[in-house]
Amino acid sequence: MRTIVYIDGFNLYFRMLQKRPDLKWANPKILTEQALRPENQVIQVRYYTARVSARVDPTAPSRQQVYFNALGTVPEVVIHQGTFLATKKFAGLVHPPQFRPQLAAQLPQPWPAVVKVHKTEEKGSDVNLASHLLLDAFRDNFDVAAVLSADSDLIEPIRIATQELGKVVGLLSPVAVPNPDLAAASSFVRRLSIGHLTAAQFPNPLTLADGTQLDKPASWV
Repeated sequence: MRTIVYIDGFNLYFRMLQKRPDLKWANPKILTEQALRPENQVIQVRYYTARVSARVDPTAPSRQQVYFNALGTVPEVVIHQGTFLATKKFAGLVHPPQFRPQLAAQLPQPWPAVVKVHKTEEKGSDVNLASHLLLDAFRDNFDVAAVLSADSDLIEPIRIATQELGKVVGLLSPVAVPNPDLAAASSFVRRLSIGHLTAAQFPNPLTLADGTQLDKPASWV
């Protein structure tokens, strides 16, 4: 069965990889094939992400580029990039008396109602994923689609694809208990495990087509 996989890269990162840097060097095609059935022929992996900001960690963009280069060795993988929006915004202040009453008694009063904070938001991945999922469904580009995400914003596009268009769209869940409405809209649910990630790692070093070697970032080892 022709299968297209749609991966919300940041959702995968925050749900499974943020605290496991040694597993970031994952081949997404192999990762998702392990969770799917043998009859699922993965003809394309759409990977949704954005260029990370260097504001907090100046070396993060270069590490991400190394991973993009690794993804480029998998012919089925297509990277779709959204954007990062970095702004300074006012946000409501949570008063320390809620969790540090002794410290709060020593601080000046009254409390300010708001503070200005740095806010970094990733924009576009969920919209791009939903758009491509529905476009591929309309064009009959797949027999089975598999969405790797725990984002409840994808409930409606998955529901449209399954209930209105009659397509098979499964959920590859990066969490043990997915949103019940997200699971209900999906044709099937498969749980991704740490074992799947461990078995899906690129070789280190990874040899490119021109013979050069690509090393896994040292901080991920």
